[in-house]
Amino acid sequence: VQLVESGGGSVQAGGSLRLSCEVSGDKISNWCMGWFRQAPGLERQDVARMRTGSITYTDSVKGRYTISRGDAKNAVTLQMDNLKPEDSGMYYCAADPRGGYCYPTATFFKDWGQGTQVTVS
Repeated sequence: VQLVESGGGSVQAGGSLRLSCEVSGDKISNWCMGWFRQAPGLERQDVARMRTGSITYTDSVKGRYTISRGDAKNAVTLQMDNLKPEDSGMYYCAADPRGGYCYPTATFFKDWGQGTQVTVS
């Protein structure tokens, strides 16, 4: 399975970005899909997770971020609005095929993308 992120960039505070994660090699129809953020010197942290019928956000992004299936069914997007400087970091897409609870920890996820940089000034 290969995950490829796109859509990162630099934006001023209050602006928006839309990240996309395209998955190849398997169908992700009921996989746990997540987005993680990693700032320099810090651990990779959960931002948003989804599985069919369930979506979860970390508290700091609730009301500003939206995770959803992409226009291509084997993709996941992360719409980020009203961005803040503390949202900056490398954003990674993650996927796991197992059923059950979708855990908010990096160690739970099996497959990862290469990351896309988001900088908010």
